[in-house]
Formats: sequence, C-alpha cells, structure tokens
Amino acid sequence: MPTIQTITPCLWFDNQAEEAAQFYTAIFSNSKIVTITHYGEAGQEIHKKPAGTVMTVAFELDGQPFTALNGGPTFKFNEAISFQIHCETQEEVDYYWQKLSAGGDETAQQCGWLKDRYGVSWQVVPRILVEMLNDAYTEKSQRVMTAMLQMKKIEIDELKRISVE
Repeated sequence: MPTIQTITPCLWFDNQAEEAAQFYTAIFSNSKIVTITHYGEAGQEIHKKPAGTVMTVAFELDGQPFTALNGGPTFKFNEAISFQIHCETQEEVDYYWQKLSAGGDETAQQCGWLKDRYGVSWQVVPRILVEMLNDAYTEKSQRVMTAMLQMKKIEIDELKRISVE
C-alpha cells in the first residue's frame, strides 16, 4: 500500500504559481505537475481573482509533494524557511546552484544558501559538508566551518583541502 504524504509545503505566490511549478519540475528529476485548480465566482469578494485564473498547483519535486498558491501580494518569502537539497557530488551542487540561482538575488547567496527568482530560499548542501562539520576532531571541523562561512556556493574540493591542513 503506498504511503500517503501527510505534510505538504504550500508556497504562496502573488500570481506565479503555475510558472514556478513548471520552473521547479524542470530542474528536479522524478517531478511533475499533478493538478491545477482555478478560481471561480465563489469568494471573489475575498480573493479578488478573476474566475478561471489559476488558484493552486499541486506538484512533486523528486516525489515530495508541494502546493503552489496564487494568493496575491500580501505575503513574501523570506529565509526563515528554506528547502535543503542534499548532494553527493560537486556536479550536483553546481547543477542545482546554477539552475536555482538563475535570476535570483545574488546578495542572498551565502554558505550554500541561495534565493531563486521567486524569492524562495534553498540550501544546496554536499553530504560531505555535514560529515566534516560533525567530525569528532574539533579543530578540523572548525576549519571547515570557517571556510564554509566564506563561500557562496559550497566547493567540496576546497573543504577537503582545508580539512587536512
């Protein structure tokens, strides 16, 4: 029996829900748009959206369900919520960094964090970074932490070099 996901992140957009869902599903493998719902006449005095415009987009990124909502300009994304992408290789880090940062806020790039063109925050994290930071040899883990804090995109080879000094 398939597992039913009980927690689904909902991302509030002004009016770019479908565009954003298409953007994200094009980046992540095993991803798809599942359903699109539209605003009707009911509740128009509250939502103020023309009937027929996109209300929500249910989509999956690598099997993880998400909902994108066109809720208007009331709320904006901030760094208090971010999505982590755990990567095995530098090639994966480079791929996700390049795709997600395109058109995003370059001033928001720090320590593997970036903001995409919609203002959503992502952390592109090589798994080896977590291992290095959890290393029992604290001087080594502190060197890695110091180096990581100076990076925008995480560079695995540089962290490895720093960890053996």
